[in-house]
Amino acid sequence: MSEPTRRRPNPWIVIPALVSGLVAAWLGGTVTAVSCRYQEADGTIHTCPGWTATVSILSFLIIGLGVAVVLVLVYRSLAEWQELKAAERGSGTAEDE
Repeated sequence: MSEPTRRRPNPWIVIPALVSGLVAAWLGGTVTAVSCRYQEADGTIHTCPGWTATVSILSFLIIGLGVAVVLVLVYRSLAEWQELKAAERGSGTAEDE
């Protein structure tokens, strides 16, 4: 069997990871801000911006990294599958067709 070709990293993986991380940060921050807000009897509204920022940052990091890992695995498996299909076509055997 021949040596596998070395693939360059795909920079397009970053875009969906960043978008999903930003959506998670916005959603986590919004839910935290709404659930943490309360009103005193005199009408003063209290919030907790520290918790909101912490949850937003953690949501961004966890979801962004998770999506990036999944996308890297998907792109690698697709590239490997395409290499195998090309090798099958080159050798003349077609078991999957």
